[in-house]
Amino acid sequence: MRVGISGTHGTGKTTLVEALCAQLPGHVAADEPYYLLEEEGYEFQFPPALEDYRALLARSVRSLCSPPSRPDVIFDRTPLDYLAYMAAAGADPAEEADGAVLRPAFASLDLLVITVITPMTEQVLPAAELPGLRSRANAAMLELVYDDPLDAWEDTPVLELSGPLDDRLHTVLTALKQVR
Repeated sequence: MRVGISGTHGTGKTTLVEALCAQLPGHVAADEPYYLLEEEGYEFQFPPALEDYRALLARSVRSLCSPPSRPDVIFDRTPLDYLAYMAAAGADPAEEADGAVLRPAFASLDLLVITVITPMTEQVLPAAELPGLRSRANAAMLELVYDDPLDAWEDTPVLELSGPLDDRLHTVLTALKQVR
């Protein structure tokens, strides 16, 4: 199974990726595009600029579309993340990306999981940097995932995790059984 975990910073994506890999024999975590680009020598601005999000989007698409060395991968972030951050920065995702390029990336996923900001994430998880950007990106992600203005992920099952943090792992594992 190939699973993409999307969400703004500070919503527990990486923790969920690690928990899924521990529960799903043979699954590995794919490195987040930010770290892959950093290893490749890319220098990010702080806060990230629109060109940074474009580079992250392209790297994320490459990661999802690369021939898998292993079929069972959990991706920490997907192109949807970077489209949401672009929207939060004032750009129009439909003008920033090509649905025909994104479609194969999302089609490679068996499940797209969205971690959203909830009252519990705000109480339990550490305070995130750039809270305004985070809030705008969260709203943009929710709008994008359900509107799909690029017709890029309409055939990919989506699971929004807005319930208790303790239930996330079980909820995703249950959803994976259903998509198999």
